[in-house]
Amino acid sequence: QVQLVESGGGLVHPGGSLRLSCAASGISFRLYVMGWYRQAPGKQRELVATITGGGITNYVDSVKGRFTISRDNAKNTVYLQMNSLKPEDTALYSCNAKWHTGYWGQGTQVTVSS
Repeated sequence: QVQLVESGGGLVHPGGSLRLSCAASGISFRLYVMGWYRQAPGKQRELVATITGGGITNYVDSVKGRFTISRDNAKNTVYLQMNSLKPEDTALYSCNAKWHTGYWGQGTQVTVSS
């Protein structure tokens, strides 16, 4: 059974930082492109960042220079370090694993507010 379990969300002030984690089980982790997506209320889900098994990364323009995606293939875990957070980063952040098929986690809420 495939499971993706996110953690690390919460409430943070503007300018603050959070580190999200997504622990995967039931898949050959290093074969999968791992991604973080987010969905704000009333908006479509958008891609935030992806990372290949070899470590090649890609980011949406709005988070470049502020967010860093990384992975530990030995721990089957992908991370999203989020710095200089803005209120517009508020969303439900979900982890995705994609190879021949795709899997989703349940999401973790990030709220940026003063």
